[in-house]
Amino acid sequence: MSKLSVLLVFVPADSGVDGPSLLGESEHSGFLRGIKDSVLKNVIKRAQFAIPPLSLMILSSVDEPGIEQHICDLRFETFPLDRKWDLIGISVQTGAVKPAFELSALLREKGFNVVLGGPYVTLFPERCYVHGDVLVIGEADEIWRTVLKDLRNGTLRKEYRVDEQPDLSCGHKVKKDALDLHHYFTTNVVQTTRGCPYSCDFCNVHVMNGHKIRHRDICEVVREVEGFLEKDKRIFFFLDDTVNADEEYAENLFRELIPFNISWVGQATTKLGENSRLLDVFSRSGCGALLVGIESLAEESNRAHHKFHNPADRQAACIRNIREAGICVYGSFIYGLDEDTLEQPDAIVEFLDKTGIDVPGINLLRPIPGTEVFERLADEQRLLHDRDDHDAFRFSWGQEMLYRPKKIPIETFIPSYTALTKRVFTVQRAFQRAVNAPTLKSAVLMFNLFYVHMYNLSRKDLNRQKEELEIGNGE
Repeated sequence: MSKLSVLLVFVPADSGVDGPSLLGESEHSGFLRGIKDSVLKNVIKRAQFAIPPLSLMILSSVDEPGIEQHICDLRFETFPLDRKWDLIGISVQTGAVKPAFELSALLREKGFNVVLGGPYVTLFPERCYVHGDVLVIGEADEIWRTVLKDLRNGTLRKEYRVDEQPDLSCGHKVKKDALDLHHYFTTNVVQTTRGCPYSCDFCNVHVMNGHKIRHRDICEVVREVEGFLEKDKRIFFFLDDTVNADEEYAENLFRELIPFNISWVGQATTKLGENSRLLDVFSRSGCGALLVGIESLAEESNRAHHKFHNPADRQAACIRNIREAGICVYGSFIYGLDEDTLEQPDAIVEFLDKTGIDVPGINLLRPIPGTEVFERLADEQRLLHDRDDHDAFRFSWGQEMLYRPKKIPIETFIPSYTALTKRVFTVQRAFQRAVNAPTLKSAVLMFNLFYVHMYNLSRKDLNRQKEELEIGNGE
């Protein structure tokens, strides 16, 4: 008897975050431009360290007799419509709602059964019922086995809702069998914890995963790293939202990983720079780079958005300590928070020069549906789109304003932001950062050079938006 076939699909955003195109640009923009875009898309994905969707890896690793599972990553593959699929699962991201729903509609028209899950379905199930045959609401690690059993038995339900968040300490082996390893910068993606103890109002991690940090067993993580190395010896990505949130756990884990001589990157808070012992363990275990969320250099702005855990007056010293330990720093800023003023751009440039941040990211605030800041801005009538049009709040590369800043008129803010990115992202600065980077120099150069390109597109889109706003205001 043949096995039932399940396909798990990752749907990318249809905006500039997943390629070099300008927002709203026609796909039929000329032969040469098409070739240029195709080449740049592939290179940019590698410059962004394109990695596989871990959530789909976890689900595809659930073994159920009589069922085989495959992954289709639409960043790299065309959808395999020529095959018979007994169930198609689509992960719906909050920034890629429209393309996910459009794909689901196409597949259902062709007679496929579609199950929808992921962050958006978990946050807004009532908006998703009409778009899928089955919904999985919540973290699906454990309930996915029930879905597969019901598929095999012909008893699929309309809804599967997770009542309690999965216990990560119970072993769930993650496999790569469903992946095409060659699509990615690396396939070594590992998550050791879930949940976030912080309450930043622009983030949905604590909304979906809770404030309590849940841990995987350290021995299980070590075995996973050892197993991953058998198929892929490239760099590891630790996808914890804050890899140093539980400092004792992090120290114990990465001390165990020292003998494996891996290289790894992750996300942390700048507080790491104040814990010399943990910083030493990170360095000796192979940490090459960390993304740190700096957000605003104005303490009052961070506090206005409930970010209290990285005081601005200590960040420079912390970042210098991290880099002196041989770890590159990707410093992520958000310009345009509620207490930001036109003084912020000069402060950011000065801070970059003072700390030597290896890769800066200068972001616009994106109000994510389901977050506190989204609801607040909607109530204050500061959103530029209808609060019910969630697709309007898609991912993009700093390419569009989605709200009106509190203290800076938007017509003034846009040229301030574009002037800032023009100062920060230059070819000369890209090479300077690569030369000064404590490690991973080629990766630092690649990141910075393509940020020169991407932020150039950002400026074009924002200037176009500014013109449209001025026309709308009758200027």
